[in-house]
Amino acid sequence: MTAGGAGALDLLRYAAGGLRGHRLRTSLSLLGVAIGVASVILITSLGEGARLYITGEFASLGSNLLIIIPGKTETVGHAPLISTAPHDLTVADVEALERRVPQIRRAAPVSLGAAPIRYGERRREVTVFGTTHAIQEIRKIEMGIGRFLPEGELDAPICVIGSKIQSELFGSENPLGKMVRVGETRCRVIGVLAPRGTSIGVDLDEVVDIPVETGLRMFNRTSLFRVLAEVRSPEDLDSATGAVLAVLKERHGGEEDVTVLTQDAVISTFDTVLRVLTAALSVIAAISLTVAGIGIMNVMLVSVSERTREIGLLKAVGVTRSQVLGVFLLEASVISTAGGLLGVGGGLAAGRFVHHLYPDLPVHPPLWAIAMALAVSVSVGVLFGALPARNATRLDPVEALMRRRA
Repeated sequence: MTAGGAGALDLLRYAAGGLRGHRLRTSLSLLGVAIGVASVILITSLGEGARLYITGEFASLGSNLLIIIPGKTETVGHAPLISTAPHDLTVADVEALERRVPQIRRAAPVSLGAAPIRYGERRREVTVFGTTHAIQEIRKIEMGIGRFLPEGELDAPICVIGSKIQSELFGSENPLGKMVRVGETRCRVIGVLAPRGTSIGVDLDEVVDIPVETGLRMFNRTSLFRVLAEVRSPEDLDSATGAVLAVLKERHGGEEDVTVLTQDAVISTFDTVLRVLTAALSVIAAISLTVAGIGIMNVMLVSVSERTREIGLLKAVGVTRSQVLGVFLLEASVISTAGGLLGVGGGLAAGRFVHHLYPDLPVHPPLWAIAMALAVSVSVGVLFGALPARNATRLDPVEALMRRRA
């Protein structure tokens, strides 16, 4: 740094020298910033991944979908497995909807329960869906071997099993035509589903599909768990919802005792909740950047104290207050920027590790999160470096030179 003035390169060299003189404190401050930035990156990556995963799962249910739930609720949240509605939602209701609501292309009743399935000496617990042939088209179900539930068959001792159940109960043996016991009901296996994995928290390779009336009788239920109705076009969703409510209100004695959800409404609700949750967690993670900023301020305050005579000498030979201010702000900015870049790399690496553990979860940070984390980290450095830098510029050259080194 020259007596007459200092260029940007001179300032940078001088600042780097000051940081090298306090390696431990500098490293700890840099680490604090890096941890804060990495936390923001990882949390936003997980939040965005969860949002994309859940919305993708609901989208996989099928297009233009109405979900009809027994019982009137004011939100799209939890609904009980066993209906507490004053009137049952029945197979006859589903048939009436298919006849009287022209916007509905097809509708599938669904009953739900859990039961053991046995074949010979082999046994395991499974999820049992009672439904009809229509669910195959609505959920785009593919068969591995055999066939799905026959059209029009509502009550019969037959079943379709998932691929994992086939391998665990039958091994290499062909299961078609074999008799199994689902709960206390003997059923003939007519098909095996193609491997599909997990959807909406249910492993579809570990389910048993049976005719809906058989399922209701098996679990001693009178009301359906859900009805899935496929509407002919997205434009028909609103009118179909109104028509469904009108038909069921008429059939249930003038009482509106069902909830109709559109697929888009469910996706939108989850999307909003997860975005808010991600933002809240990101704010919490960003608090650690403030703590790191306090660490930077402490480092710079100590640096000013230890370099008092040096600052006095610089000012005595003509270095201006703005140049002294620039040196200490630059030192703080270098720490925060380097820590921010290190944190971005660490956050991305942590995200890739999580994705390796859970391949189905799309862990990718949004670009705004990376930009925000870097901007905040640099701002923290400048903000918390301002006070020490200001103190340095206020030192009187003569008094500074007369002080003993700390």
